Amino acid sequence: MKVCIAEKPSVAREIASVLGANTKRDGYFEGNGYAVTYTFGHLCTLCEPSDYKPHWKSWDLNNLPMLPEKFKVKVADDKGIKKQFNIVKGLFDKAEVVINCGDAGQEGELIQRWVLNEAKYKGKVQRLWISSLTTEAIKEGFENLKPAEDYDNLYYAGFSRSIGDWLLGINATRLYTVKHGGYKQVLSVGRVQTPTLAMLVSRYKEIENFVPQPYWELQTLYRDTLFSYEEGRFLKMEDGEKLANKVKEHEFEIVSINKKKGTEYAPKLFDLTGLQVYCNTKFGFSADDTLKIAQRLYEKKVVTYPRVDTTFLPNDIYPKVKGILSKLTDYSILTQPILNKKIKKSSKVFNDKKVTDHHAIIPTGMQTHLHPAEQQVYDIITKRFIAVFYDDCKVSNTTVIGKADDVNFKTTGKEILFKGWRVVFEKKDTSTALSVTKDAVLPSFTKGEKGPHEPSFLEKQTKPPKQYTEASLLRAMETAGKQVDDDELRDLMKENGIGRPSTRANIIETLFKRKYIKRNKKQILPTLTGIQLIDTIQNELLKSAELTGTWEKQLKDIEKGDISANVFIKGMKRMVDALVYEVRNEKVETRISAVKNKPTLQIKAKSSTNQVVGSACPKCKEGQLLKGKNAFGCNRYGKGCDFLLPFQFADKKISENQYLRLLSKGSTVNLKDLKLNGNSIEGLLRFDENFKLKLEPKQTTKRKVKAGDACPKCKTGIILKGKTAFGCSNYKTGCDFRASIN
Repeated sequence: MKVCIAEKPSVAREIASVLGANTKRDGYFEGNGYAVTYTFGHLCTLCEPSDYKPHWKSWDLNNLPMLPEKFKVKVADDKGIKKQFNIVKGLFDKAEVVINCGDAGQEGELIQRWVLNEAKYKGKVQRLWISSLTTEAIKEGFENLKPAEDYDNLYYAGFSRSIGDWLLGINATRLYTVKHGGYKQVLSVGRVQTPTLAMLVSRYKEIENFVPQPYWELQTLYRDTLFSYEEGRFLKMEDGEKLANKVKEHEFEIVSINKKKGTEYAPKLFDLTGLQVYCNTKFGFSADDTLKIAQRLYEKKVVTYPRVDTTFLPNDIYPKVKGILSKLTDYSILTQPILNKKIKKSSKVFNDKKVTDHHAIIPTGMQTHLHPAEQQVYDIITKRFIAVFYDDCKVSNTTVIGKADDVNFKTTGKEILFKGWRVVFEKKDTSTALSVTKDAVLPSFTKGEKGPHEPSFLEKQTKPPKQYTEASLLRAMETAGKQVDDDELRDLMKENGIGRPSTRANIIETLFKRKYIKRNKKQILPTLTGIQLIDTIQNELLKSAELTGTWEKQLKDIEKGDISANVFIKGMKRMVDALVYEVRNEKVETRISAVKNKPTLQIKAKSSTNQVVGSACPKCKEGQLLKGKNAFGCNRYGKGCDFLLPFQFADKKISENQYLRLLSKGSTVNLKDLKLNGNSIEGLLRFDENFKLKLEPKQTTKRKVKAGDACPKCKTGIILKGKTAFGCSNYKTGCDFRASIN
């Protein structure tokens, strides 16, 4: 009897159906000379510390480090699992050959090898290696069964990964929990999760500590097209002001028009990370949601194996492309134009060197009823597949240079000359993450033409980096924290990413479960506990995304047979030994508790950022503001600084919020019922040159204004034209001048 062992009951059922093993038994299917059984994922697991030495059960610093000489595996301690394991073992005892039908990847190989080893099976083993669960793929796989020995290195890599995670996870978690954990607070530390958390904490702190720097932009509006000063932004206001005053006295002239034809290629096929990034950005699905949906689509036979890290296809798929496209009848409007001619073959899609265990995620050609979320994911996988066989998109990139006096301005635009693959995405969503710059389509300009224009000189501020979303965090994990936008460069860096495509979603979910991170809409923020943990860990290697990326590279090298598993495991043991010695001898005692685990942004919003008290003195820049009986004042009052903010001004009580606005933006909003010379007026408060409060009455006189004029209110800004009103370019710093266009 031939015994096949799959990773899930549902997969076993599909294989049994193809093999003709149609009789259902307890824990397996039987028929036609086959028994098809299954695991439920991990039937076996690495032994616990207490399985090696009873006293290792105690969480005690004196027991660390725990470094077993030889790692052991056991059947998981669960009644249902033990029952299924005994059924599998009974079948193995009668088998003439065992066919390993586990998922075709590192984890799938590990799961089945552990079962084979624990069942003490010594007979012949063959390997089924398939990329989809269609009848055709399963039949083809059984016609081309491989010797199990071909996948030994894959198993060694998976075993090494598990041992590495055990060594660091168990030792470091106990080490930091005993040393720094508060009451009943377990501090979970891991080989991949800790560097991932460190990236989130680092980004959060970078944003918190970011100090905006002002800069100025000179632009002008000509024929409803915005031109920007060719040499970029100004770091000094006076440099830009000179040019701003200069250009408004002259007409705008078109100096040159340069059109350059270009090619835009179809977006790449999906690997798992790319699919997770897309679905998080477009549909709001978490990485874990997307993986589960992709796995269901695989089990429904409509897409290929999803846990992949390549965006390419092997050359032997090319002959099958026409057949797959022909079966996609729901997309016949899109497939007919390419089926009527020779199917395009591009090295940007087909490349044997870029494919290892599995190829990119593509549709199988089978179609079935899908739930709405499944349909969304299936639809974009299918459209990406169809699009790569369309012609390239042809564009014309236009750069126009204009000038006012001798000051040059530039604008760019794009014209699509031939849509090509873009037609695939036109109907429902033309913004389907195509990685294409959306430049404006420009009007037709003529060299030498002149006319009036509306210049503007705007003050802006540099912005901090954005908080991580799940999509950007996945990309950061893929490149070990390095900011990489180029697809080709990202492919080269994948070997040194944090975690595997199939495990990254689980790592992020683990951080949520540990309450180290929280969601704030699309943002992922570290909690107070998460920040405290990273701050407490002084060992930089433990937090290093780069080091974790190096480990991932070593695991891939084990898979390729370039290094031995022993080298990796010895390295992990050395690091754990050094880490335990270092932390045990730390003199700093901190205790971390998860009592208040709100997102850190909310915590800060309720703290000193909303108080005048503690703010820096705007006059001397050295002191801090204190609250007295009748006013806020500088703590250096009497030592050279006389700054005061009275609680009442012009017979009106001024709220703390208004003073906060004055300190941060240079003015309050317009306030009513202020008294001046016995009259009740409306106006705003500013500082004069000596940082004394002054009242600026609201402007009520109407005058005709036009874009480019000096602001009649603050005298320093320039009038800008909006949709319904004119406003001042200094609106961000407190000037609220507005005038209706009509």
